[in-house]
Amino acid sequence: MMDQNEKNILKIVADMDEVPTGTAYNIRSNCGCSGRNSTENIKIENKTDKPGIDIIVKPGTKNEVVMIPVVITESGVEDLVYNDFFIGEDTDITIIAGCGIHNCGDNKSQHDGIHTFYLKKNARVKYIEKHYGEADGRGENVLNPVTVINMDEDSYMEMDTVQIKGVDSTTRDTQATLKDNATLIVKEKLLTDGVQYAKTDFVINLDGENCSTHVVSRSVAKGESKQYFVSNVIGNNKCMGHTECDAIIMDNAIVHAKPEIVANHIDASLIHEAAIGKIAGEQIMKLMTLGLTEEEAQQQIVNGFLK
Repeated sequence: MMDQNEKNILKIVADMDEVPTGTAYNIRSNCGCSGRNSTENIKIENKTDKPGIDIIVKPGTKNEVVMIPVVITESGVEDLVYNDFFIGEDTDITIIAGCGIHNCGDNKSQHDGIHTFYLKKNARVKYIEKHYGEADGRGENVLNPVTVINMDEDSYMEMDTVQIKGVDSTTRDTQATLKDNATLIVKEKLLTDGVQYAKTDFVINLDGENCSTHVVSRSVAKGESKQYFVSNVIGNNKCMGHTECDAIIMDNAIVHAKPEIVANHIDASLIHEAAIGKIAGEQIMKLMTLGLTEEEAQQQIVNGFLK
């Protein structure tokens, strides 16, 4: 049985009102499994050598969902988990992940999730990951996701990651290797406030002929928070790559952006972009003429930017 804090967090990070039926899922709560279900096409099994699970998707599986949320509601928890995804040929699935922490005390609570994907030929995956924190006490909420992506020929993966609020420190590490005609789309949205710290690090190796990637990070830094965005797209074949970082900076926050591209092949076509700036005064004034306060106007602009 889950308490109300756990239920609230599951709703926020996985849009889960209740335990699903007929769907593959694994709910991790305070370092243990509080619920699991496999289906005919998707098997979830415990690892035998370290904490975590293997998610095995049968070739040809279409239009199925896997849910693997993590919930921490105790102070002082340090959770480390390794989840491996084996995605068979000719599949088309959605994976809903995410972690939420409700820290009720004064000690740090931390979750480090290492997710490794193996996409076989023609596999298609949409991966949705939300991170969220809240606290009754003064303890820190720390989330450090690592995502390693291995993409075979003609595979496709779309990765949507969101850090909603309440995460005091996060280091987000994504590494990917693409073979012929593989496509990786990454959309990151990030919000920091107070004295929070966030670092995002992408390394994408475009090894295959005609493979491609499109990486876009949108972030808002408020208060005294600090953000670091680093991306490195490496073209090792005839390929296309684009990396982009757009950030709104507010108050006394600091944002570093370092997009990098490396062409190791004459037919590698690579682009990088970065833009950091404050909210334009005329945008705020326009919304204030509609009856919003300055604070409400700023919030509307931020919400629209991160939508």
